[in-house]
Formats: sequence, structure tokens, C-alpha cells
Amino acid sequence: MVKAAAQDDGFTVLLEDGAELRARRLLVTTGLVDELPDVPGLAEHWGSAVLHCPYCHGWEVRDRPIVVLATTPLFMHQALMWSQWTDDLTLVLHDQPEPDAEQGRMANRGVRVISGRAEKVAESAGRLTGLVVDGEVVAADAVVVAGFMRARSDVLTSLGLEAVDFKMGEYVAATHVPAEPTGLTAVPGVYVAGNVTDPGAQVIASAAAGLMAGASINMELIMADASR
Repeated sequence: MVKAAAQDDGFTVLLEDGAELRARRLLVTTGLVDELPDVPGLAEHWGSAVLHCPYCHGWEVRDRPIVVLATTPLFMHQALMWSQWTDDLTLVLHDQPEPDAEQGRMANRGVRVISGRAEKVAESAGRLTGLVVDGEVVAADAVVVAGFMRARSDVLTSLGLEAVDFKMGEYVAATHVPAEPTGLTAVPGVYVAGNVTDPGAQVIASAAAGLMAGASINMELIMADASR
């Protein structure tokens, strides 16, 4: 495990192979881990035919049959977002309640709603062909699912920084390490950027956050040297 420790003049990072790195400031960009529902086949196709973000992946599967697997209280929002990419969208309720109050919206968007639990991903020659629900195959070229996004923050624990819940409304969708807009954490000299602090940040936002943190660190070091 990678560990970090505070020193009088900065920080020491201990790597898994025993090597040590020393620095006056620390910028952590370790991202997050997607924890998927326990449905066989989801992990194997994650990032190719099992997707989560309509903005990241919607264009690639546009106009193709898509299944949304409901595993969080935000499944209605998820289904409506994906309905803009295809006219062949099926919502599988899995372990979520019937959306009685929202049936009209689903119908208006042409979303087919199916009760029942997902058993596994359907495959043929290694290619995803749908989702098996109560013994029946719901055909699809892509399955959409929301995993739990857990901050990869173990390296910060030794410095006294713990990841906390990240909520979307009342639903805890992730964990993250809180930080100021510059990336500065509650520990002086320790900065974070990207998904370890902002679970929803895409590549461009994460890169911008890294730039902001880097500039802040640079100015902090300049001022520290000028004050000696």
C-alpha cells in the first residue's frame, strides 16, 4: 500500500516496492473505483457495452437497443437521460419500486418498463447481447447501470484525511475527499484533483482541476521561498 507521512519540510510517500519519494507539497489524483451491482457479466463488459454516463458514452450507442438496470433511487432520472439517445430503451426495475408517479413520463419518452430481477448479462461469442431478467433475455446492445463511486483515498488516510459521503439529493452516490476550489484539503500542503474529490468530473474538468492545483502549489512554494 502507498502511504504518505508529514515531515518538517514536507511529505514522504512510501511506495509498495519500499522506495520513498519526498516532496514539499503533495498533489493526489488517484481517482475512484466503480463498485458495480452484483450481477454476473457487468464487470467483464464495463466500459465497452456496460455504461453509465449518457454524456460520455451515449453517442457511441445512439439509435441502438439499450437496457437501463435500475439499482439506485435515481433510476428514473437515469432512464430519462438515456432516452434521448434511442427509441428502443427498456428500464428493468431489478430491486427498485414501481415508478407509479412517473409512468406517464416514461410512456411519453417511449421507455418500456419491466419488473423483475436481473440475473446476468446475456452474451454470444464474448459480445453482450442483452440482460437476462427472470429467465428471459431482454435484447440490447448496451446495458446502463449506476455503480457506487468510491474515492481511491487510502494514501491520504495516513495524513488524517478521510473520504466522506458525496450526495445527489439524499442519495449517497459516492465518497470523496473535500477540498477548496484550488484543491487544497484540510491538511496544509496536501492537494487533490480529479475524481478523488469530484466524482462527477470528466477528463477535461479533472485536467483543469489539476492545473488549478498545480498553479496554487507553485505560488505557495514561491511565497515560502521568498519568506525565508
